[in-house]
Amino acid sequence: MYFSLGIDAGGTYTDAVVVRDSDGSVVESSKALTTYPDPLPGMKNAIDALNPEYLKDIKLVSVSTTLSTNTILESTGFPVGLIMVGDYVIPEKLPTDYWVAVSGGHNSDGEELKALDIDSVEEFALKVKDKVSAFAVSSYFSNRNSEHELAVKKAVKELTGHPVVCGHELSQDLGAYERAITAFLNAQLIPITHKFIQAIVKEFEVRGINANMLMLKCDGSVVGIEEALEKPIETIFSGPAASLVGASHLSKLNTCVMIDVGGTSTDVAMMVNGLPQLSSSGAVVGGWQTRVKAIRMETSATGGDSHIWIKGDRVYIGPRRVIPLCRASVIYPGFKEKLKQNRVAKGYLCESIQVTKFYIRTGFKPIELRPGEREIYRHIGKEPVSFGDLLIALKKRPSPSMLDSLIQKRLIQAIGFTPTDALHVLGEYTEWDVEASTIGASMLGRILKQSPEIFSAEAKRRVARNIAEDLIAYLVEGMPRNEIDRVLLGRNFTRFRIEIPVVLLGGPVKAYVEDLKSLINADFMVPEYADVGNAVGALVGKGIKRVEILIKTKVIPKSRESEAEDIDDEAHEKCTPEGILQYETKNEFIVFSQSERKKFEGYSEAVEYAEKLGRQLVMDYMVSAGLQKEKIKIDVSRSHLAPSGWTDVPLETKLVFVGIGVPKTTITA
Repeated sequence: MYFSLGIDAGGTYTDAVVVRDSDGSVVESSKALTTYPDPLPGMKNAIDALNPEYLKDIKLVSVSTTLSTNTILESTGFPVGLIMVGDYVIPEKLPTDYWVAVSGGHNSDGEELKALDIDSVEEFALKVKDKVSAFAVSSYFSNRNSEHELAVKKAVKELTGHPVVCGHELSQDLGAYERAITAFLNAQLIPITHKFIQAIVKEFEVRGINANMLMLKCDGSVVGIEEALEKPIETIFSGPAASLVGASHLSKLNTCVMIDVGGTSTDVAMMVNGLPQLSSSGAVVGGWQTRVKAIRMETSATGGDSHIWIKGDRVYIGPRRVIPLCRASVIYPGFKEKLKQNRVAKGYLCESIQVTKFYIRTGFKPIELRPGEREIYRHIGKEPVSFGDLLIALKKRPSPSMLDSLIQKRLIQAIGFTPTDALHVLGEYTEWDVEASTIGASMLGRILKQSPEIFSAEAKRRVARNIAEDLIAYLVEGMPRNEIDRVLLGRNFTRFRIEIPVVLLGGPVKAYVEDLKSLINADFMVPEYADVGNAVGALVGKGIKRVEILIKTKVIPKSRESEAEDIDDEAHEKCTPEGILQYETKNEFIVFSQSERKKFEGYSEAVEYAEKLGRQLVMDYMVSAGLQKEKIKIDVSRSHLAPSGWTDVPLETKLVFVGIGVPKTTITA
């Protein structure tokens, strides 16, 4: 008898489930704390809690994680140098201080507009190589011709030895800036993902487990472990995607809304007729628009480990994640006494300075520290340090921005009061030290003249309202948050009603059901194994590969047949029937794919080639990911661009190939 192992490494917990292949039933599950910044100890603890008799017969391992998503939400990714090639407009807001724009790029037919300024690229790379961990490059119309991006990649890798991510490797969609953001985020995640995946591979080698290894992508499909190493951005929402697939599987509902309350974030997504709803424009995370195909979801930095803090007379939740006081008390002996003695003047209070906030080192080695950061970092060790401790050691008030920067660089981690602590005070979730949580609630409540219980109950209601806001914002796109909040508070005798079931996943998620029912009229349900739904979902995902190939017809003006004057992509969409009839097709058809750009003299010849290439790309990918060739089904859809009245071959033909396969070990509903 054979089994499959699903693992989800989340922001707080690492979950593991063992599923029997013959009937798809969950035979065992376990939970362990996710270890930060190295996830391996937490994974080992979760696996060690499983029956070794099952482990020796594991034939498939599938993994999902929220670590990439949390990295971007918390702005704790590795520093990246961004190189933009071409003359497109660069927005004021960029995700990095290390960037350069150089001449180069192509037009919509993939022909060079300007020569690549490789000297400026090399100068920039040498200037920042000691300040960054990776590079990202996006060139104008690199989805039509990638030679400039590849030239930059080759030069920068030779000069610096750092990883270089190209926009065309991640997306064939239009939008040079969006591809730049996608490449940047991917580069930011590479060191984290490499460490994570290498830890997985090594652990199973040591245990003698010889299994097909997959990782869940953000569209709910699975990917081979090698591709996950190259394109970690595609796993950016693998945790939420796993939750969605797992929620549907555990509840046996083909159509439902899923809410996953994790340690760092709350995620909302929807399954319709057994298929995840996908975003039409690409994933948005941390406010950045990407070109990554992902489930459509609403995510916010509200989770069980979100920092609850006070400034003035107002309570804030998040966005940063901290170690809950109740857990810190278990990890660090003597912490409770330190907490009791901590004092902070009310005027100093901000997110980084609280009566309940402490700091510890993570174990990461510093890459580059400013003098102020180095001074603070020197006084933070392996035992929790408070604001007061730093004040005495530095003989001055520590800079909140410097503390924030050290957290962003993953050099220190914070401890603070959280929703998990609030549930401990209320007796609704008592996994760790209730007394430590109560001390924290008493200290914060005293500032607002509230008892620990009242402060905790208010915090819990705020978390439930945040979850409800995320749910409605997902279902009613475009509705302003302030309007959602008015209805949730019962203003004007109104109330939201949801007509499909809402499935809740997460550890102590049952604690929020009644609060949610008081805010929204809906069928909220918590299925069995809801606390490990992500790990179940990692095993349920199918192998899916989507390949797009574009055939573009060159056109010339009738009055200027000797000149091949092209119409760009934007002009194609704007042409009127009257205007377009002044053009005719040229005997040239260009096929654009993720692997090449090729010209043909006949339209039918181009289509035939594109059909063959698309199927081959899908099949090669899925077989390399460990899927059985005979179980792979490929669907092909075509769309044409041609204005009304146009009688010639289409100006553009897009072929979309979708391959669906089943991993060599599957589970059934």
